[in-house]
Amino acid sequence: MLAQPCTHSLASGMGGIRTAGDLVARMQVTRGMRLKEAKAYVADKLGVGADDLSDPTVMGDVRRELGLARQISSESTFPTEPNGIEAKFNIERVLDVPVNCVQRFAERVPSVGVARERRREVT
Repeated sequence: MLAQPCTHSLASGMGGIRTAGDLVARMQVTRGMRLKEAKAYVADKLGVGADDLSDPTVMGDVRRELGLARQISSESTFPTEPNGIEAKFNIERVLDVPVNCVQRFAERVPSVGVARERRREVT
């Protein structure tokens, strides 16, 4: 259970969802990017510097603004902010990368899939 978080923490030194480690890891896995390249890509998409990716204060604000979900174990819950699947939709949009659970959700809920395609046509 702890192998993946420990491995990721050692590999990227970024702290997962508290900062941007989960986003960088997603780019490494889905696009085959090396760590430095993944950090630069995520920083560019989020509009921050690469050093800010590991700053929990900066990333807390960025994640809140972009609706990318935040860690809630040490903070109070945020009922009006995106979590779960809604946050995954936002991650897919911001990073311009496919997220499997979002694709499957859109396939199973036709109205979501249609709205998602319309949004892609506009941008």
